[in-house]
Amino acid sequence: MANISLQYYKTPIGELVLGSFEGKLCLCDWRYRRMRTGIDKRVQLGLKATYVEQPCDVLDETALQLADYFDKKRQQFELPLLMVGTSFQQRVWQALLQIPYGNTIAYSDLAKQLGNTKAVRAVANANRANAMSLVIPCHRVVGSSGELTGYAGGLPAKKRLLALEQDLIDKHC
Repeated sequence: MANISLQYYKTPIGELVLGSFEGKLCLCDWRYRRMRTGIDKRVQLGLKATYVEQPCDVLDETALQLADYFDKKRQQFELPLLMVGTSFQQRVWQALLQIPYGNTIAYSDLAKQLGNTKAVRAVANANRANAMSLVIPCHRVVGSSGELTGYAGGLPAKKRLLALEQDLIDKHC
């Protein structure tokens, strides 16, 4: 069986689990999230691989880019990504990558953007299944009236991430 290289990375907000498979990032997720077991199972089964804690160039680069993000020096990640999920989940995740730094979008608007206004719950479920928090910015999705709703790292983390991004935007205006 193949291996997924695994490392842990501490951010100012919480600890992330980073995973790489065949030179691509496949995991950048909150270590202590509620769905940790389900996400790990999906990634490992989807790639027919097991986690092995070991050094890896892609994970080292991910850590550098995360450090730049938290230091307000990076607004977009430039990493090779391997998204493990259904075709619908991958469409949602691709759409998340298009949300500009410091901006938010409502689940309903994201569903509309994907061509199905009735798919709000499916969009929310795909968002919840995102295994690459921060890199695929699911924290930028909010409720229809702008309220903060569910996030794998917890609502306090979501609030801090949005504040970090907004702070940088405000300083450049």
